[in-house]
Amino acid sequence: MSPMFGKRTITAARREALAAYAFLMPNFLGFLAFTSIPVVLSLVMAFCHWNIFRPPSWVGLENFRSLLWFHRENGKLVANDPFFWQYVYNTVYLMAGIPVGMAGSLVLALMMNQRLRGIVVLRTIYFLPTVCSGVALLILWKYLYNADIGLINKIIRAAGAFIYSSRPVAVGFTVMCAAVLGLVATATCVCVFAALRYLFERVGWEWSENALKVLAVTSGAVIFAVLGAYGRVFYAQLAAFFTTPPDWLGTVKWAKPSLILMSLWGGLGGYNMILYLAALQGVPTSYYEAAEIDGAGPWAKFWSVTWPMISPTTFFILIMSIISGFQSGFMTANILTNGGPAGSTTTIEYYLYQTAFEKFNMGYASAIAWFLFAVILILTRFTWRIGGRVVVYE
Repeated sequence: MSPMFGKRTITAARREALAAYAFLMPNFLGFLAFTSIPVVLSLVMAFCHWNIFRPPSWVGLENFRSLLWFHRENGKLVANDPFFWQYVYNTVYLMAGIPVGMAGSLVLALMMNQRLRGIVVLRTIYFLPTVCSGVALLILWKYLYNADIGLINKIIRAAGAFIYSSRPVAVGFTVMCAAVLGLVATATCVCVFAALRYLFERVGWEWSENALKVLAVTSGAVIFAVLGAYGRVFYAQLAAFFTTPPDWLGTVKWAKPSLILMSLWGGLGGYNMILYLAALQGVPTSYYEAAEIDGAGPWAKFWSVTWPMISPTTFFILIMSIISGFQSGFMTANILTNGGPAGSTTTIEYYLYQTAFEKFNMGYASAIAWFLFAVILILTRFTWRIGGRVVVYE
């Protein structure tokens, strides 16, 4: 190779490298200015007191002590920041909808995976709420949940007027509701037991089929026995619900369940359903054919073929749902409830916003943010370790 040719090659390589750096530089500078530097500064601010009107002052672990620690007051152990632990509880409570949402998304994906005429249109209809403006949907739900003029309470009042106008109709409706509630609760218990059995088998703990049947029958018997024992109470509560519908967003009792129901409506046909649909379409048909040859029915094929093959997708959805669950709640609380009533819908994220941009206590807000980061990191790491044992990779 001639020296001249070697110099040209080196020059061309340098030009390519410089062009690559030039393309990467805008993104790198944006990441540095809007992500890396603010994150480092927030870590420093977590150990300072700063209300943006005065220069920051170093306080060490004082912010974390005020946030997480406890003190004795009149002989009782009291949190230094009782509001924070209430908001942690609110956040975890609202995350109770994650397993229900995942199960619903899987059921919808199984339905959307059928070869039916017009299935593409149905998939689009179910996915539409996901692409709509979040603020617009929240305003719509605020109207629907209105205690006086909301459509939901209007329908409930109309149904109650019809049902409780006749004693036999009211009794029959109560029995039907109790039966449906019992069946749903029993089915939920069976699904939980089946999932636990699958997890135990993956880690090497055997759980016989008879044990699952005994647990299912026992749970169903207990549920229906409780419903029968408290039949009068159930009738009274049901009648009160239909004759005097609740103030969904204005009472502590109903505020968080209302937000969970709203999130389920918007999330069941969303990205989780699309991920499950893609996973279902990636399962080889030969596995189902082999299961049918062995005499497996629909339920056996689901647990022996479908569920293990989509377990990586389930694991991914679970991880992302936990992360988003801890990082959500601001827009919902800010538009629907302002964190009320009595702070029952204030999440950690909304508390962080209030502390930083309403009270201007940036140091304390930074401590909240880093606590949130630590919790998400620990839970993700724990879930990842458990998931490595139960997830099936083809």
